[in-house]
Amino acid sequence: MIGEIDYPALAVFISFFAAVTAMGFAAAHWRRPKTLAHLDEWGLGGRQFGPWITWFLVGGDIYTAYTVIAVPALVYAVGAFGFFALPYSILVFPFVFVVMPPLWKVARENNYVTAADVVHGRYGSRALELAVAATGVIATMPYIALQLIGMAAAIHALGLKGEIPLGVAFVILALYTYSSGLRAPALIAFVKDAMIYIVVAVAIGLIPLKLGGYGAVFEAADAAFKAKGSGGILLRPDQYVPYASLALGSALALFMYPHTLTAIFASSGPDTIRRNAYLLPAYTIVLGLLALLGYMGHAAGLKLSDNNDVVPALFKILFPGWFAGFAFAAIAIGALVPAAVMSIGAANLFTRNFWKAYVNPEVTPHGEARVAKNTSLVVKIGALFVILFLPTQFALDLQLLGGLWILQTFPAVVFGLFTGWFRAPGLLAGWATGFLGGTWLAWANGLKPLHTLTFGDNRVTLYSGLLALAANILVAVLVNAALRLRDSRRGAPSSAGAVK
Repeated sequence: MIGEIDYPALAVFISFFAAVTAMGFAAAHWRRPKTLAHLDEWGLGGRQFGPWITWFLVGGDIYTAYTVIAVPALVYAVGAFGFFALPYSILVFPFVFVVMPPLWKVARENNYVTAADVVHGRYGSRALELAVAATGVIATMPYIALQLIGMAAAIHALGLKGEIPLGVAFVILALYTYSSGLRAPALIAFVKDAMIYIVVAVAIGLIPLKLGGYGAVFEAADAAFKAKGSGGILLRPDQYVPYASLALGSALALFMYPHTLTAIFASSGPDTIRRNAYLLPAYTIVLGLLALLGYMGHAAGLKLSDNNDVVPALFKILFPGWFAGFAFAAIAIGALVPAAVMSIGAANLFTRNFWKAYVNPEVTPHGEARVAKNTSLVVKIGALFVILFLPTQFALDLQLLGGLWILQTFPAVVFGLFTGWFRAPGLLAGWATGFLGGTWLAWANGLKPLHTLTFGDNRVTLYSGLLALAANILVAVLVNAALRLRDSRRGAPSSAGAVK
């Protein structure tokens, strides 16, 4: 789909990208504190974001290149199965409503910046803290890589060849994140969401009209799937369980990521989080409408070598250059915002839970901020290596791979909020089982997210991340029960030994 440069599209794209870049650097002066040389200010925006800003920031974290590029690409390739993102983005918000306010309260009262801080404070275990922190950084790499894939798809659709344009966008992202911290993506999120809503409104209104209506779109998609002998616009019975497992596993994983927790910790209070929990499902409507673009690709007769090109290709062939440039800018900016927050979240983890814990326990707030800034640059470079060395057919596989890993932090982060029964050794053993076992499953399945279990003549296919989490929890329960049994025989106290 790369051809001659579309100069009107390129001009509009550069104009919006330049405006957002200027906003990113100007954000250092927005709600300016006495200094940004403090992790609370650089990495959490001063913990002062109210409902309005938090709504855009959390929405910007969740609805990313994953939404605009990866989900339509999967729907284009496999049909109805790609819509698993809709139920998962609905399931997650009751979880946020219940779990995130108490987590925010613990973090605020103890000046915690990361989930690993919370775990160390709860269980007093450096080993478990390091496991949670390392998992957060590793899981974030493929998610940032997905954002870079989205940016690359938009840039290549303009007719720009090679990787230099993506490299330039990468450098710009790195510089304004370094300069402004979390304030940059928080401010840009307003523009990003407005642009995405405009693009979606135009797409769902005009593209079907150009293609003969929604009836024609569904008929064309159905015919295309039947012609290639796979996929379909309806789920097959054997897809029900894997579809549900992907939805559930993805929902449990989403708010374990460093970037979503960073947005939660940056909010001004529990009420802000609860309000967002019942307002954010509005984004799910946008997600469903964007997913339909995968079907529209078949109705438009697209023949693509890369499924990730379906949305840029639709705008390129069906709209004038100036609006295509606007859409490509929305896609690129929609990747920049979460990529910035992701790198900040990973940098916070490294700074607090590795550098301060093991390298320099006496580091000053100014030193923490400096380490976090430098780490945010390294994390982005790591994401580039993910793109280069991980063979994934779909960009969505990157997000699901990260989800498998980050799911293994769920017991350590969440269980301690509601019970004192678990102990650090049990949770650490569970984490190791889930992380290593889940990684092996992913590798054995060619980095695909699903694994099939065979029970005699019966076969069940499930999300590998959910299987790994089940093993994680089982091992944690067994080890913890064994420890308690040992202590009871010795007459030792049966408390969890947690640090409140």
